[in-house]
Amino acid sequence: MKIRDVMTPDIEAVTPDETLRTAARLMADLDLGALPVSEDNQLIGIVTGRDLAIRVVAEARDPEHITVRQAMSSDVLYCFENEHVGDVTQKMGDWWVRRLPVINRDRRLIGMVSLADLTALNAEPRPRDVGTHSHRLRAARPARQTRRARRPAAAA
Repeated sequence: MKIRDVMTPDIEAVTPDETLRTAARLMADLDLGALPVSEDNQLIGIVTGRDLAIRVVAEARDPEHITVRQAMSSDVLYCFENEHVGDVTQKMGDWWVRRLPVINRDRRLIGMVSLADLTALNAEPRPRDVGTHSHRLRAARPARQTRRARRPAAAA
């Protein structure tokens, strides 16, 4: 199966000259963690929620005065529409990324693929007894510990 068969097509993108406020609003409205940056329909970067946090929030800057170009990652990783799903899944694991822009051979942005898109292919619903708990959930949750009472801060 090819990436073009599982990707999300016709995705929103921002231009490098838009403000970070515009990008953040679009990300919030569409519930996205990242937006591709495109100029003349060519992929030139990506802006993520982490980019917003580091370049705006952490530096107490006004997102109305920072452009996407100033905050985006320009060394963007991507995949091609005709790559095999297994190959892209492996790349995403190797690169530790959750999503990749999808481009065609002309480097035109045509979609986005996420780990959720890829894992949905392998998900097989299994019957479960009502009232039983998942062993995985139990193993992942540490034994409950009692909280220690906080000590009052020492007077200065």
